[in-house]
Amino acid sequence: MYLHLGQDFIVQTRDIIGVFDLDTATDAGQKPKITDEFLRRAEREGAVVDVSGDMPKSFVVTDFPGQTVYVTQISTAAIRGRAAKFDL
Repeated sequence: MYLHLGQDFIVQTRDIIGVFDLDTATDAGQKPKITDEFLRRAEREGAVVDVSGDMPKSFVVTDFPGQTVYVTQISTAAIRGRAAKFDL
């Protein structure tokens, strides 16, 4: 199945590794620091695709092609709801 992430971007649900809320994943603390480092590294490597077009709310990590991070304005709750339609 496919999941629409915003603008004209869709991904196959089987390629999704994780969906993360941008606010809670990058707040103060140890784990967010690791998340910030991950996002910076992914951006340096050209693996970040910004499909938000607006204020980003979440990011989706996929393993195809390679490891790609999609930054989207769609909330994690909305992504969860879309994915639930496919019983994931």
